[in-house]
Amino acid sequence: MNAIISASDLANDLTGANPPVLLDVRWQLTAAKAAGEPPYDGRADYETGHLPGAVYVDLDRELASAPGEGGRHPLPDLAHFGAAMRRAGVSSGTPVVVYDGGQGWAAARAWWMLRWTGHPDVRVLDGGLPAWEGPLEKSVPTPAEGDFVPEPGPTGLLDADAAAELARSGVLLDARAGERYRGEVEPIDPVAGHIPGAVSAPTTENVRADGRYLPAQELRERFKGLGVSEGSRVGVYCGSGVSAAHEVLALAVAGIPAELYVGSWSGWSSDPDRPVAVGPDPQ
Repeated sequence: MNAIISASDLANDLTGANPPVLLDVRWQLTAAKAAGEPPYDGRADYETGHLPGAVYVDLDRELASAPGEGGRHPLPDLAHFGAAMRRAGVSSGTPVVVYDGGQGWAAARAWWMLRWTGHPDVRVLDGGLPAWEGPLEKSVPTPAEGDFVPEPGPTGLLDADAAAELARSGVLLDARAGERYRGEVEPIDPVAGHIPGAVSAPTTENVRADGRYLPAQELRERFKGLGVSEGSRVGVYCGSGVSAAHEVLALAVAGIPAELYVGSWSGWSSDPDRPVAVGPDPQ
């Protein structure tokens, strides 16, 4: 099953016998929020117009728990996450399509959470809301309660120790902007740099200018150039486990399984005993 879906294919599926549940996960990490000013309001944007039948999902409250030692977007309590998904109408036997405002990061976090906890059929709308050419609606739906119960799989999730080991034995990709990886700037977290051994792989290079993913073959070539070979164990981190989920999705499009370090740099850099590398070299 492909991890992404085009707007035209989604429009067709919505008229089919088993239409997908739609989740709207509009979210932004803005400089204003980092500076303590009022954050972006995804729900307000949702209420101005969303795909028909879509239910809003709050990334900060339903796809993550409160910031702390585990980073800025630690895993949510799974009972809380499951209840939020059931309220949105998510059932194990019903396909799910997730979208956001176009950047793709938040939708990928929802995709990853559902896939990691056992949902068998989740896709992301390629290009997000800007790719949709159909009608929008403002009314807030009240879907029938779903039956999805999250059951995390044995793989797919890294902690800090596992990420450090993978940087030595496999391929650990850093999905942040190159200047953050090199330690030249750090607008959010207390320490600049990267996990020793990690390879710089900005997630922005996985997509076209319109936010849609590159073709699978181009993505395979990109990751091959970053050191991913057949059979490689691959992990990804970013600032707080959101844009890294977008890169895990890009790897899935390329047919490459990958694991996510949810704590990411915000979790790693909060521990003064963790080593930090700077500059363009992984080490």
